[in-house]
Amino acid sequence: MQVENLGKLERRLHISVSVDEIEKEVDTRLKRLSRTVKMAGFRPGKVPMKIVSQQYGYQVHNEVLNEKIGGAFNKAVEDNQLRVAGSPNITASQQGEGEPRTAVSFDATFEVYPEVKLNPLDGAEITRATTDVDEAAVDKTIEILRLQRGHFHSKAGHGDDHGHAAPSDTPTSAQAGDRVTVDFVGSIDGEPFDGGSGNDFPLVLGEGRMLPEFEAAATGLSTGESKTFDLKFPDDYHGVSVAGKTAQFTLIVKDVEWMHVPAIDADFARSLGVADGDLDRMRVEVRSNLEREVRKRLQTRTKDSVMNALLASSEMDVPKALIDAENGRLMENAAEEMRRRGMSADSMPLTPDIFAPQAERRVRLGLVLAELVKHQGLQPTPEQVKAHVEDLAQSYEKPAEVVRWYFADRSRLGDAEALVLEENVVNFVLGKAKVSDVDVAFDDLMGNA
Repeated sequence: MQVENLGKLERRLHISVSVDEIEKEVDTRLKRLSRTVKMAGFRPGKVPMKIVSQQYGYQVHNEVLNEKIGGAFNKAVEDNQLRVAGSPNITASQQGEGEPRTAVSFDATFEVYPEVKLNPLDGAEITRATTDVDEAAVDKTIEILRLQRGHFHSKAGHGDDHGHAAPSDTPTSAQAGDRVTVDFVGSIDGEPFDGGSGNDFPLVLGEGRMLPEFEAAATGLSTGESKTFDLKFPDDYHGVSVAGKTAQFTLIVKDVEWMHVPAIDADFARSLGVADGDLDRMRVEVRSNLEREVRKRLQTRTKDSVMNALLASSEMDVPKALIDAENGRLMENAAEEMRRRGMSADSMPLTPDIFAPQAERRVRLGLVLAELVKHQGLQPTPEQVKAHVEDLAQSYEKPAEVVRWYFADRSRLGDAEALVLEENVVNFVLGKAKVSDVDVAFDDLMGNA
């Protein structure tokens, strides 16, 4: 069966299936079906073949036809040693007039995997990120952990049941770090707009959750006070209907709360999992977890540099079918994430062009990595996977249970194997390329800046 080249990667096969072969298989399956089919007015196995054929003939014929076409296509692919990328597009061929119908013919159009050319890596330049975890970094991390365990208390009251009253010099008006609860109403040219109003809306000043003008208007107000102000939406604002327009807002502050953060004491240490509340042991554990997190983030930055170098050192044509499939997966993942957050798809329509660059990059990387792994023998070993899982488990309270959880499910273990494979690729490339170490500030690495 001849393969027709339609382009760099596109191919076409002409498939022909004997009509007699199809009809014989259909007849065999209908006879088999007649022995078990149940139909009102007939005993099981006694339904006449004519009725069975009328009821199920179309369905069985389609099943047989699809199987025969699929079998013929797979055999042709195997005989011609083709690596098909994606699913083929199968269409009926034109039958010449007057020709006896001894066979049904189809054209299968598809793409094949490309030849991936990997250029030598000795000229590639890789930046390897480094960061020191010093005592200041540990102090910053502990402070973040304190803030994460903070609780808000109203400035209007006299503290809570635990005696958490605001310090005497704390202003009663809303300041940076305070949480305000507001009602607000907005309009553009005197007309309300979608999303322009809210009741009992909580907002921590300084977090950047709202536009700066909105936070600035709430700053300095006390409980019960109100303010009217103008706010110009940025030209690239995600709410297309209001982008670039100026709205008039009125907000009313219903409550102002200050944050009480716990002291660094034995209770705080126990909240971090240090059973005896020992502060020195707490610092050791915080440092250990921080070093593990820093190492992971550094590896991610270095991996990105390696992947960019691999892409720059490779040449290939990319099958459109693979890009379209990856694009579809990215869109579905994004839609699922929106549903998980309670967002409507109408609030931010997803279109293929949004993910097209990311989809193509992922497909290119997948092809490059597969080629590199195959020729350099970089497949992960069981020992590497076990060590990787055990390292991941160390950040949990019961590491042994986490290890068992991974090894109890093949798909979870497959995720770990994929990460180890990436590590093997990174280490291989680092051993070939020109590597320069680049110091990254701790705050920049951790996103604290």
